[in-house]
Amino acid sequence: MHNLTEDQKLKILLGIIGVVILSIIIYLLIGFENDNNKRQEKIGFVILGDINESGWSASHYNGIKSACDKFGIELLFRDKVKENSGQCAIAVSELISQGAGLIILASFNYSGEIRDLIDKHSNVIFVDISTQKNAKNLTTCIARMYQGRYLAGALAGMKTKSNVIGYVAAMPNSEVCRGINAFTLGLQRVNRDAKVIVTWTGDWENYDVEVKNAKRLIEECKADILTYHQDDSTVAEVAESYGINYIGYNDLIEGHSEICLTSIICRWDLFYSEVVQKYLKGEIHLIRTHWLGIQQGLITLSDYSDLVTPLMRSRLHALQRDLIYNRLIFSNEIYDNQGNLRCSNGESITDEELLKNINWLVKGVEVLE
Repeated sequence: MHNLTEDQKLKILLGIIGVVILSIIIYLLIGFENDNNKRQEKIGFVILGDINESGWSASHYNGIKSACDKFGIELLFRDKVKENSGQCAIAVSELISQGAGLIILASFNYSGEIRDLIDKHSNVIFVDISTQKNAKNLTTCIARMYQGRYLAGALAGMKTKSNVIGYVAAMPNSEVCRGINAFTLGLQRVNRDAKVIVTWTGDWENYDVEVKNAKRLIEECKADILTYHQDDSTVAEVAESYGINYIGYNDLIEGHSEICLTSIICRWDLFYSEVVQKYLKGEIHLIRTHWLGIQQGLITLSDYSDLVTPLMRSRLHALQRDLIYNRLIFSNEIYDNQGNLRCSNGESITDEELLKNINWLVKGVEVLE
């Protein structure tokens, strides 16, 4: 370079430096893209119960497993993670350390328990089924199970002889109360004389209390149909032992007799396929709350028992068609069981209200203490 001028030498040097800097940038971008691809190849899943137990836990696990297999994603999971025990934070930390870029929290209280972890790991996307916390990297995804409850309530209203329906439920949060209210509104749609009697168990799974409460509803309250909002099918077992008609929840009851009128079912494979696809496209946070239901083919009733007559089936089909075409369940005049007006004629309760603030029960619901 001894024949080059100083100005030429400087230009060559700057050119070399530019090439080096560009190479570094390209390397970093490729590395970042690889990290993202690696992150997207793993999804974490946390759930309360045993994934091998029928009901909530198995149906959710089978749904997310099906979705991950469909998109070629590795599924990492932790089951039997009890709420409010500190186990959720441990499970989530382990999943993050193993490279999960999306973590699904499949129990109501999880997001509230780990709010610090959610804030700390801003590069990880969290999906939950409640509204315990708001964050930029946290999205709520909800299945409109209450639509199935509404149809089940209508079936109970057509089938009952005693006009007393027993309902064993975990706790009075928005999710559970929303379902009880929809069930009762469906009941009242076809039978204004029937009522729903609710018992609280205080837990998503508590075999002894569920058995005790189901028996009380049959023996003390003379309920001739039972249903439930629990993670397992204990109430179904009690109903079978008494020969009482019942409606299952979130699972096909194995070994049931014809007194199982139907079950409220969610196609969790379709639900989680929607979630995973939106995540992979980077669209999961475009909407704060994703509601998925009967319009997307997710919510339905399982095959009916032979005890459900053709006329009943025809009426249920008509009600289902109404829901598909956006007939709102929580609309027009609705009173709670304390006599307060909760919705006026010509109005409807918003999704935001349904999600967060249903801490009341409709007229026609009694609570057995």
